[in-house]
Amino acid sequence: MSVEQTGSVSIQQLNKHYPTQKNEDLTVLEDINLEIKPGEFISIVGSSGCGKSTLLRLLVGLERQFQGQILVDGEAIEGTSLERGIVFQDHRLFPWLTVRENVRIALHKSQFSRAEEDQLIDEHLELVKLTKFKDAYPSQLSGGMNQRVAIARSLVNRPQILLLDEPFGALDALTRQNLQDELQRIWQSEKITMIIVTHDVEEAVFLGDRVVVMQPHPGRIKRIVDIQLPHPRKREDIRLTNIKNDILTDFSDPVKDQLIQPLSASFADYKFAW
Repeated sequence: MSVEQTGSVSIQQLNKHYPTQKNEDLTVLEDINLEIKPGEFISIVGSSGCGKSTLLRLLVGLERQFQGQILVDGEAIEGTSLERGIVFQDHRLFPWLTVRENVRIALHKSQFSRAEEDQLIDEHLELVKLTKFKDAYPSQLSGGMNQRVAIARSLVNRPQILLLDEPFGALDALTRQNLQDELQRIWQSEKITMIIVTHDVEEAVFLGDRVVVMQPHPGRIKRIVDIQLPHPRKREDIRLTNIKNDILTDFSDPVKDQLIQPLSASFADYKFAW
């Protein structure tokens, strides 16, 4: 008998408004409709102000006032839940706790014994390759390692869905690429639904099964791009580059593009300093 996979998300006619000082409504999200299959990796990409982080807060249950429906496995979201983990751009670790105890914080509502907690923590530190650093403090680790601790903490409750809000945005390029590879590996290992919000189109294409392209003011879905390439992916795959370049056209400024004059074909027209 097969076990039905969990972690589906259904967003139907979602609208989100914030009141202003002038008693007017500021529309942040407008008519968002999105169906996410269990175990799918979804990237949400858009410029600042398109509401992508607000959408993630609604999915995790941190925001409760909205119009429309958000269903997880057919049930409406009612506040936060251990079934939905989240990783923020800031790792938000407690500096006075070790790596092991920072992960344990996520289990404070669990019914596990201390020994069972230790086993779960060890398993997830092994998953993010930090077993040797379980007794270290956040100040003794790099930014990328601290983000891996944050990922372990978000996964230790075995959520059905992992939400990631610009998790690598504050890291240097090399560390960011390494963690993208790690996240791809963890997703394939855990087989849970992952939804990442990012402004980095290359990251969105590299990780996602589908890329949801958002446009701002108010935030709405412009299009959804299928990335029909197998995992694990290689950055040098020219097909990823072509898809990235296609998505980047959604963020180009047509007025600015018209002002850019084509380069002269004549070498004699160029002026040099020698």
